[in-house]
Amino acid sequence: MIESLKQAKRFLRILFGFTLLAIGAIMILTPGPGWLTIMLGLGVLAAEYVWARRLLDKLKEQGLRLRDVFLPRTRPGTGPA
Repeated sequence: MIESLKQAKRFLRILFGFTLLAIGAIMILTPGPGWLTIMLGLGVLAAEYVWARRLLDKLKEQGLRLRDVFLPRTRPGTGPA
């Protein structure tokens, strides 16, 4: 009985993750927070799948890289006066 509950929870978690991925992909083409939804879906799936964890890590790296390009951090004393 307990094993079937665990399997049911795992199935629902996987279904929820893939549903978030699909909704996020649709939101990229329509108004809405598509990338955020995709990252949430990958976060849910990362608990079950290694490929989702790797993809989520790559997306995080790209996000940090974009942040550094568009919002550079200046060290104290090196910025414009």
